[in-house]
Amino acid sequence: MEKVYLDNASTTPLLPEVREAMLPFLGEIFGNPSSLHDWGDAARMAMDEARDNVAKLIGANSEEIIFTGSGTESNNFAIKGLAMARQNAGKHIVISAIEHFSVMNSAKTMEKMGFELTQVPVDKYGVVDVEALAKAIRKDTILVSVMHANGEVGTIEPIQEIAKITKEKGIAFHTDAVATAGTIPVDVKELGVDALSLAGNQFYGPKGVAALWVRKGVRIIPLLDGGIQEGGRRGGTENVPAIVGLGKAAEIAAADMSNRIKSLTPLRDYLLKELPARVGHVVVTGHPTNRLPGHASFCVEFIEGESMLMLLNMQGVAVASGSACTSKALKASHVLIAMGLNHELAQGSLLFSLGKDNTQKDMDYVLDVMPPIVDRLRQMSPLYSKFLKESKGVK
Repeated sequence: MEKVYLDNASTTPLLPEVREAMLPFLGEIFGNPSSLHDWGDAARMAMDEARDNVAKLIGANSEEIIFTGSGTESNNFAIKGLAMARQNAGKHIVISAIEHFSVMNSAKTMEKMGFELTQVPVDKYGVVDVEALAKAIRKDTILVSVMHANGEVGTIEPIQEIAKITKEKGIAFHTDAVATAGTIPVDVKELGVDALSLAGNQFYGPKGVAALWVRKGVRIIPLLDGGIQEGGRRGGTENVPAIVGLGKAAEIAAADMSNRIKSLTPLRDYLLKELPARVGHVVVTGHPTNRLPGHASFCVEFIEGESMLMLLNMQGVAVASGSACTSKALKASHVLIAMGLNHELAQGSLLFSLGKDNTQKDMDYVLDVMPPIVDRLRQMSPLYSKFLKESKGVK
C-alpha cells in the first residue's frame, strides 16, 4: 500500500537539516540565554542568529521578532495585547468571518472584557469584502485583524488594500500569516501591516515554536508577565532548541521557496481539475487561482468529510476535513458557512495540503482511490438516495 501524506496544513515534517541544527541545544549547549557566562552566551548567540533568519524571511528587523510557543499564542498575543494597549482610544475590533479560532476566540474574549467586535463577510471564494471592512470601521475602532491566507481553503486575502485603509485611519492592523510565512513570499513592509503571526511547523520546522512580529514603535501589552526575556514582551525562559530549529527552517524556506512553489502549483492544479472530473458532484472551495500553491480543497456532495478521511487513511492517504482545529469537532466549518455553503455540503469538506516531497505519482494514487471510496459512502447515504430519486422524478 502506498503512503501519501497530504496534511501539510496541519503540520509539516521536520527537515533533517533542522533536526541537526537543534541537537546540540538538547545536549552540550544547554545554557540559559539570559545567563551572563559562556554557557549562556552560546545559547543567546544561537537565538540571535535564529531571530535574524526569521526576520529576513518576512523582510523585518530582528529586534521586532518575539518568539512564542505556537501560532495560536502569537494570535492571542496580537489580538489581546494590541487591543489592551489601545483601549483608551476605543474598544472596537474588526476581524473577518473566516479567521482561525485563535483570532476569533481571542476577539470574543475581548468582547467579554467590554470591547465590541464586528465580523466582516467574505465572498463565495473566501475573499474578504474590503468595502464592507471599510464601512465597519468606526471612530472607536482600534484594531483590525485579517489573515493573509486561509489555511482551510487556501484563498489569499487582499492585505495590502486593507492596510491602506487602516493606515489612513491610524488603526493597528494584524495579519495571521501562519499559512503563508515560509510558503509564499511575505514582506511586512510591502503588506503594510503592524503585526504578523507565523509558526515553524508550517515550513518544516519544529512544532511548539512560533513568532509574532510587531512593527517598531507599535505598543503591545505582554500576555505573559515575568522577566526580561524577548525584550520584556514575553516572560519565561526561551525554548532554545526549538527556536534554533525555527531559525534554520526559516533560512531554508527563504532559499527554497521559489522551487517549492514551482513544484507544488502544477500538482495542486492537477488535483483541482481531475478530482471533480473523476468523482462527480464535487465543489472546489476557495479561490480558483489566487490560492496557496499546495492547497486543493473540495466539498464532496452527499457524504461526510470524516468518513472519507478515515477510508482514505485505510488506503495510506493522510488528508484533513476542515481546518486542523475543527477536524475533530464533527461540525460544519465556520469558514465554509461564511462562504455561503449550506451545512450539508460543508460537512463533506476535504483538504489536500501538499508538501515539497509530493509527486505526480502521489496525485495519481489519490485519484485512483478516491472514486471507489466516494461510491461506497454514497451507497450508504440517505442524501444521495434522495437525490437519485428526485433526479428520476420519483417522489
